[in-house]
Amino acid sequence: MTNKTSKTNIPAIMFQGTCSNAGKSILTAALCRILLQDGLSVAPFKSQNMSLNSYVTHDGHEMGRAQVVQAQACRLDPDVRMNPILLKPNSDTGSQIIVNGRPVANMNVADYVRYKTTAFQAAREAYDSLAAEYDVMVLEGAGSPAEVNLKHHDIVNMAMARYARARVLIAGDIDRGGVFASFLGTMEILDPWERDLVAGFIVNRFRGQKSLLDDALTFTLERTGKPVLGVIDYIHDLGLPEEDSVSFKNGLFDDMSKKAAEIEISLIDLPHISNFTDFEPFLTEPDVRITVVRSPDDLKNPTAILLPGSKNVVGDLKFLKKSGLAARILELERGEKCEIVGICGGFQMLGRVIRDPHGIESADNTISGLNLLDLETVLDQDKTLTLRKGIHLDSGCKVRGYEIHHGRTETTGANKILELEGKEKAGAASEDKKIWGSYLHGIFDSDEFRRWFIDRLRSRLSLQPLGKITSYNLEPAFDRLAATVRSQIDMKAIYRLLGL
Repeated sequence: MTNKTSKTNIPAIMFQGTCSNAGKSILTAALCRILLQDGLSVAPFKSQNMSLNSYVTHDGHEMGRAQVVQAQACRLDPDVRMNPILLKPNSDTGSQIIVNGRPVANMNVADYVRYKTTAFQAAREAYDSLAAEYDVMVLEGAGSPAEVNLKHHDIVNMAMARYARARVLIAGDIDRGGVFASFLGTMEILDPWERDLVAGFIVNRFRGQKSLLDDALTFTLERTGKPVLGVIDYIHDLGLPEEDSVSFKNGLFDDMSKKAAEIEISLIDLPHISNFTDFEPFLTEPDVRITVVRSPDDLKNPTAILLPGSKNVVGDLKFLKKSGLAARILELERGEKCEIVGICGGFQMLGRVIRDPHGIESADNTISGLNLLDLETVLDQDKTLTLRKGIHLDSGCKVRGYEIHHGRTETTGANKILELEGKEKAGAASEDKKIWGSYLHGIFDSDEFRRWFIDRLRSRLSLQPLGKITSYNLEPAFDRLAATVRSQIDMKAIYRLLGL
């Protein structure tokens, strides 16, 4: 990859990690908020993100949710330049490639490696354009910079750090063990020029007495010549959206303290689940517990079932049928108390049929849905990317969110549930309103609507509605995160690295 450096000369610093899910995204958000609090204009940047959690910007571009959260930490509107390359896996060996917010193609690994030179040029141009507007840039890497099979075509870790002239802090997750060996192993694998970019290490998610780490910190400095610049506590119940499915698969929604909550909502864990962050607002509700369902045996007798978005709707619908989950969902639907909700791909699954004439997701031209709503979906080559807001008709609550989908769904035979701007009716529901869905990601972010939905579930169980609205507000979480990290990282050293 190129040895060029950025056309701008904006101070920049970068978080990389010893592995995926080491805490890079959260540390980036934390430093963004700290620098903002200190009076600087700051923006986040990640040249390439692989995630099925995405978002639509005001101008109709798609980007990773992690950089959206980081933009919120900076009190900025999300800008696709903050994440110019997004990879959305749609199989074990392939992804949809999104550059500057627009789909380019579906590629397998070999095809994408060949395309990377073009992708990196787009990333560099996005970085230069964005950096020119701010006082300081906080960059995030991906995975580990020491993946020997990836280093020679890297465009997101050390190659991007060199281009941005950013000093690198390598974060490691001590909670999973082996963090100091990971620091030393990473440095051993890096090339000399890459080691020169490393300014130090961050020990993340520590629990216990920090003085017990003194010998290890000294040993790390002696062996690598690089200091540990922070030991960050494990922050319980942070309350910020997670970056990708790693945390979700590892039990993000598991909360044993809510075992006795009156409302149980089962979230179906699809193999290609996307935008599970749609349902994180339920974690703030005192009377709701979320159970993540991966087999029919997991699906007991919930008050509601959530079918989430999917990057491979056809494949995930086949999974529901083959696993027996579809049969169990239909069995629960025949009862009186369980509500079934589909969002985006889950909405498509509720219908009679999904057609894929262009082979976007499958070689199968047609697959039957769950036949719970009178819908028919055709997967189109063009992708819908748009912000939406409107009114939920039954509740009268204002809702807002975004649409990201290839499907065109005909709902003429179903009851519409939303009136969007322009008087457009959208979404669909059964006659008794027990089954419904829409394309609107983020619909449950609306505090009033979320409480109305939960109270309707309570009424189905003959429970008194609470009526108490819980605010899903990220600002306190950002400030709490910033206060924790500020107190446990060497901010004087950070400012020296930035030249500020």
